[in-house]
This record gives sequence, C-alpha cells and structure tokens, in this order.
Amino acid sequence: MSANTKILILGAGYGGVHVAKKLAKKYKKNDSIEITLIDKNPFHTLMTELHEVAGGRVHPESVQIELSKIFGRTKVNVVTDYIEKVDTDKKVVTTSYGKYEYDYLVIGTGSEPAFFGVPGVKENGFTLWSFEDAIRIREHIQTMFSLASKERNEKKRKEMLTFVVAGSGFTGIEMAGELLEWKSKLAREYNVDEKEVKLLVVEAMSTILNMLDRGQADKAEKYMKKHGMEILKDSPIVEVNKNSIKLKDGKEIPTQTLIWTCGIQANQESSEYGLQSGRAGRLIANEFMQASGKKDVFVVGDIAYYEEEPGRGTPQIVEAALQTGDTIVKNIIASIENTKMTKFKSNYHGFMVSIGGKYCVANLSGIKLSGFFAMLMKHLVNLHYLWGVNGINACYHYLIHEFFSIEDKRNIMRGHLSSKGNRLWLVPLRLFMGVIWLLEGLEKFVGESTWADKGFKALLNGPASDSWIKAGNIKMPFEWLQTAANSGASEAASTASETATPILSHMPSFYSTIMKIMIPSPEIAVWFQRMVVCIEIGIGLALLAGLFTFLASAASAFMVTNFILSAMAGWDILWYFFGAIALMGGAGRTFGLDYWVIPWISKTLSNWWFGKRVPVYNQKTSL
Repeated sequence: MSANTKILILGAGYGGVHVAKKLAKKYKKNDSIEITLIDKNPFHTLMTELHEVAGGRVHPESVQIELSKIFGRTKVNVVTDYIEKVDTDKKVVTTSYGKYEYDYLVIGTGSEPAFFGVPGVKENGFTLWSFEDAIRIREHIQTMFSLASKERNEKKRKEMLTFVVAGSGFTGIEMAGELLEWKSKLAREYNVDEKEVKLLVVEAMSTILNMLDRGQADKAEKYMKKHGMEILKDSPIVEVNKNSIKLKDGKEIPTQTLIWTCGIQANQESSEYGLQSGRAGRLIANEFMQASGKKDVFVVGDIAYYEEEPGRGTPQIVEAALQTGDTIVKNIIASIENTKMTKFKSNYHGFMVSIGGKYCVANLSGIKLSGFFAMLMKHLVNLHYLWGVNGINACYHYLIHEFFSIEDKRNIMRGHLSSKGNRLWLVPLRLFMGVIWLLEGLEKFVGESTWADKGFKALLNGPASDSWIKAGNIKMPFEWLQTAANSGASEAASTASETATPILSHMPSFYSTIMKIMIPSPEIAVWFQRMVVCIEIGIGLALLAGLFTFLASAASAFMVTNFILSAMAGWDILWYFFGAIALMGGAGRTFGLDYWVIPWISKTLSNWWFGKRVPVYNQKTSL
C-alpha cells in the first residue's frame, strides 16, 4: 500500500456524495489524501423525486446529476463499476474491472424494496426505488392507456385502467399523487373515458402517512379522495397475480398495474461484506457511525442502523443520510489527524409529502403547512440541497424542469411560468429597440443639436462641440456638477426638462448620495458620459445582431432605471424598460447570433468547469 491515505466510498447516493464532497473540500490541497467514489451508475439519482418521472411530470434526466459534473473540479476519483466483493480484513474492494485498497471505507450502497414474502410481488409488481424503476412504470402506464384505447373487452379494459399503489408512506402517496394529476392528460391523449380510470392506494394499517401527525395526514387523505383516489385501509395484500391482486379479506381487485412501496431493506449484497447486520439487513453502526467491530469502516444513509434510543434506528430519509455523513466526515478527519471523534446526534427538521405538483403537506420543525406554501417549501429545500451538490448549475436545471418547461400545468404556478410562445414575434421588437438604442448612442456621440441638423452626415465629421464625449460638456443635470462646471450644464438640464416631464421631479436622496460618490467632479462626469454613449451603441448593435440578447436587454433595463432615478427621463421611456423585459426571454435565439453563440459558450464553459465527459469504458482502475 502506498504512503498516501486512501478513502474509498461505495455508493453515490445522498450520503456517499455528501461525504465525498466534504472530504474533497477539506483535503483539497493535501496530495497525500486520495478519495475514490464507486457507483454502478455515472450519475447521482435524486431518489425523492423519482415519482415525478414515474408519473410523467418531468423529463427523466431531471432526477439525474452526472457525477462528472459534481466532482469535475475536485480530487474525487469517480469510478463507474459494480461492487463484487468487500474484504474488510484485507481492506480491499473488488469490482468487475478492478481492485481498490483503502485505509478508510465508507459504505453507502443504500437499500432495496422489501417484499415480506408476499407471493407474486416481485414477478408481477413494479417497484419505485431506482431510475430504471421509474422509467418502467412511466412506460407501462402509457402502454396500458394505449392498449385500453383499443380494447373492446370491458373486463380487460378495466384491468388495464386500474392502477394500484401498495403502501402509504412517502413514496406511495407521492406516486399516487402523480397518477391523480396524470390520468386526465393520458385520458385525453389516448382518447379514453376518464371515468373508467380507477386509482387505489392499498394500505395494510388503519391509517396512512404515519410519519406525519394525524391532522396533516388527514388533510392529505381528504385531498386525495376529493380528486378521485380510492383508499383501502386495513387491507394487507396477500397475493399478486398478473391480472389481479388479492387482499387478506378475500377481495380480489382486477389490475395489471401494482406499484409496490411497502417498505425497504438493506441491499442484499451488503450481507456478504462480513459485517454485523440488524433490522432489515441494515449494517449496525456505533455512535461514531463505524461498522460494528471495524474502526476503519463507516456506514452512511439507508444502510446504516444506529439506535439513538432503544428500538428506534436512524430513519431512512435524506436528512438522516446527510447527518450520518457529517458525522463520518468529522470522524475520518479526526482519525487522520489523531483528534477526538464526534458522536452522532440527529437533528431532523420535519417531513414533506407532495401529492402531485400542486399540493403538499408538511411539518417543518413544528410548523404545519399545506397547499401552496408547503409545496413552495419543498421546492426551496430541494434547491438548498442541489446548491450544495452542484451549485447554480443544478439549481438552474431544477427550475427549468419544475417551472419553466413543465407540461399540463402540473406545478404550484399552474403552468403560468412555462407558457411557451414563438420567439419569432419578438424579432421585430428586438430589431426596433436595437435601432432606437443605436440612434440614441449616435446622437449623443455627435451631439444632439448637430444630429438634429445633419443626421447621419454628422458622423462623417466626428464629435461636434455639443457631443457627450467632449471634455467640458456636462450633460448630467446633477447640482454639484452644475456648480463645479459652467452654465452649459444648467442649459442642458433646462433643455432636458423642456423636452419631457420627468417621471421623478427630483432624485431620491439615496441615489443622489451614490452618484456623488461615483461622479464627484466634472472630469469624472465626462468619462461617465462617454461610457453611457458606448453602452447605448453597444446595446443597439447587440440587439440588432441578436448577440448576448439577455445581457443587452438587462443593460437596457438598467440604463432606463438610472435615467429615471436621475430625474432625466419622462414617461415615454418606460416602454424601453418593459420591452427589454420581454426580450430577455431568448429573443436572440431566433434569427440572431445567440442561436449559435450561446450553445457554444455553454458547451465550452461546461467542459472547462466540469471537464470533458469520459466514457465509462475509458475510466482508470486502480490496484
């Protein structure tokens, strides 16, 4: 083994990614620390959002973040491979294509669905615990509607259009909520009578959403029933067939779709790691999140089982994964630096359960929310997590998928942010505003009176005596500049006031203070005037070319705001502002250079920041 300290992390779930990010940040400049992350997929899956893919709300890629983007500029070596053997005695992990020695091992291989011995579930049901599961459910539901639209046999059609979700925990209720919203669109799309579509939640216990208090759970149940969901409680499933399910009371429900969300257990592979396991096969950890009997092996996330209180193991939720990860990071650092270790102490902030994209119930640190504000908090929590994982890039794509490209009005904004229009109709406005800004800039360049007399011919002679860029010409109507300069400034202010009635009769005091700091003397004022001329001409040319249209439009709105605050602009200037807002929606992508330039810049920056994507088969393995 080399002299370097090797930290090996198995699994790129919430816990594994969190540990890798924190350790990479801590040892960014320490070349003696090696960090390797192994996962079977080249991406991090947002497990808590899988129901959105399965229920057709968002595009599949919205729940994936490439590991190469997360760790592109870090020291973490990402390996896409299958784990075949973990030897904690020899401190070696064997994968399909390599072997990896370690000094510290972090196991975060997660969990898998538990079937509790119910016959037929695994063969005839669907689970929702991976990206592949979500895609299978999504495609199957679409297939059922497609087949039902052509099926004349009423019995078979009933089977096809009956969708059963088994289990009423987070996953089950959120999946059922997606089906509630999706069914109307599918019925229209496949020309199926929506009244024939039957949705059920089947729960073995007498209540649903048992992680919430009864008040919040009852609100969720009431909402679901109101929108057509049938909820069967005290109804354990005892058998699952291809075309039906059987309940303990003998009732048989005809269906070709059972989505099983009744519980999870540790991945079966973890039983071969030679570590002590507890309830549901989860690996037993001590208060330092070390695997039982192994000081150099740590367990994180769903697979970790530690009882803070007798009989109550760590919950299998994202917050627990992150907090166990924090403890592991502190203790690996403590072990390396020979300092005191930290005991795990949970601090959970609550639960949120969405029912489709428009409704949610939440209990956040004792604050109970439902509806719009609960859903808003869920989005904010997701954005907070994504910011920590991949910064503005992940947050931007989340907003695109959840708000700006959502279909069928399936979010709390009811689709108002995702209405798409043809950018072609913005081209005339872009060109017109470009011409206006260009003329404004040229007029100031040669001088207003000279431009009025000679027009474009004045450009042949260059700046005239009344030009904004000539030294000594103070065009800005600021009192301290008028006093310091000459009467020309007062005349300019008088002319400006005669041209149009300003929106503001005088500058706000805060703006006046800022301007006095930025433009304290006539000499500096002239340089600011020259900058204004260049910016106006630049905005005009950019809008005409359709190049960097967003930035040009933003600059346009900024300039208008400054003119208004300077008490120099009348009401007629407001159309510049609102026109600029309209152009910020990608107006340069149609008959403009942005059509080519923006994608090229995006690709170039992505390659520079995250590095070029490396095919899995070209990844290096280490021994």
